[in-house]
Amino acid sequence: MRIVAQRVSRAEVRVDGRPVGTIGCGLLLLVAVERGDGQDQAERAAHRFATLRTFEDEQGKLNRGLDEVGGEVLAVSQFTVAGSIQKGRRPDFFAAAPPEEAEPLFDAFVGELRRAGVRVATGVFRAQMEIELVNDGPVTYVWEDRPAPPPTQA
Repeated sequence: MRIVAQRVSRAEVRVDGRPVGTIGCGLLLLVAVERGDGQDQAERAAHRFATLRTFEDEQGKLNRGLDEVGGEVLAVSQFTVAGSIQKGRRPDFFAAAPPEEAEPLFDAFVGELRRAGVRVATGVFRAQMEIELVNDGPVTYVWEDRPAPPPTQA
């Protein structure tokens, strides 16, 4: 699973020009489910972002989490985050999980965030979306959690 996280003062995702998800202070998460990902990646990623201390305290240190600032999450499924631009002129999306595998894991990720008490808005899976955001800081992170390789035969 690969996620680009941006701390925002506000963010909105629209489909066909209509808002489908809007947040104030919080995190915009662009989420790519990759081949081989499973429930473990969804759970670890949700725990990481539900508990991440990325908001400033009184001394300006990144010491506060979403719960301490009344923050929210806007989670948007975005397979292009799994893309590679290392070779050639056209991006390679081989690492992205097929939609029928990615959607349930994206939903599991969102569900885990909600179970952790995070208010979550989302985009629409497989829709053409417009995202408008105000990056706060700017503060941006990339989260990668690869599934463990299968055991080798001795």
